[in-house]
Amino acid sequence: MGKGEERVKGRKMMMTNKTDLRNLTQDDIIKYVESLGQPAFRGRQLMSWLYRPGITQFSEMTDLAKDFRKLLDEHARISRFEDPILERSSDGCVKFGLGLDDGRVIETVLIPEPDRNTLCVSSQVGCAMNCSFCLTATMGFIRNLQPAEIVNQVCAVDDFLRAQPEEERIGPEKVTNVVFMGMGEPLNNLENLLKALSILTEQRGLDLTNRRITVSTCGIVPRMRQLGENSDANLAISLHAIDDATRSRLMPINERYPLDELLAACRDFPMPKRKRIMFEYILLKGINDSDAAARELARKLRDIPCKINLLPYNESPGIPYQSTPMHQILSFQKILMDANYSVFIRNSRGTDISAACGQLAKKEEENQQNLSTGTTRME
Repeated sequence: MGKGEERVKGRKMMMTNKTDLRNLTQDDIIKYVESLGQPAFRGRQLMSWLYRPGITQFSEMTDLAKDFRKLLDEHARISRFEDPILERSSDGCVKFGLGLDDGRVIETVLIPEPDRNTLCVSSQVGCAMNCSFCLTATMGFIRNLQPAEIVNQVCAVDDFLRAQPEEERIGPEKVTNVVFMGMGEPLNNLENLLKALSILTEQRGLDLTNRRITVSTCGIVPRMRQLGENSDANLAISLHAIDDATRSRLMPINERYPLDELLAACRDFPMPKRKRIMFEYILLKGINDSDAAARELARKLRDIPCKINLLPYNESPGIPYQSTPMHQILSFQKILMDANYSVFIRNSRGTDISAACGQLAKKEEENQQNLSTGTTRME
């Protein structure tokens, strides 16, 4: 596809003192309507409307009593992202720049396939983990996202997909899979993450199944078990090294929660027998990609129900790492497969628009300029 530009309005979610109902789980909504003097069943009715396609006003919720709709208009709102900044990759991926109420911008990436649409969502503005191979780390940590700001990433992309002509869509007409692998460390925003997961999986919400949702963490050990006890979402661990010295160099969080402690938490993670933890391992040339490292990785994970995702490194300007050659990636994979692990090599997509793993970051002034002009870039 040739390069070009189109213009959009670039509007953000509007700031207001009204209660944002998309910050609330179904239980929260029931308590909220009861605080307005309404019976509990009104909350369930309301929840069933909040995530229906095209519903933006309480007046459109036709089976709610008129006086209740008026009450909601006075006290509540339904937030949404409008007119995102779009960047389209030549491989079909789409990166969305979404403007927040405070003027910040987050990014989320749609990865379409014929049978699914995977959305890589953000949980924070920036990130505090400071992983040395990750471009997002250069932003630093700015703030946590609210549940609505997480859930509305999915809603915005659903809106985008429904608006696409059928012949232009690669996958289904809605998001089918969600991975928390965008900007931020999800477990450092655990309370809001759990609320967002509740909304995403609630039948009256976005009605996704837990088996299609994956939460990726650098290894915030105390919160891993909390996640497992409060959600059935899949767990992914950003591992990336098999010894403490290398991992601490790549991921400073390892100094607080070293490998042995992290792997012990993985063994103790509450999950059904049919589930497995996904270990993610970025291969960096000359750093962590030797055959010896593969054999040690196989040894360390041998008593953990797991699968392994090998990630070819996506090089970024100013970050001093190089990609491992494919022949060595294949050698690394073979060693693990010979040790009876399920091992996948991730096909990096969206690299031409900086939408691949570890590339979600932009200078603040660039985001602000794009929102103000409403520029959509198509590659």
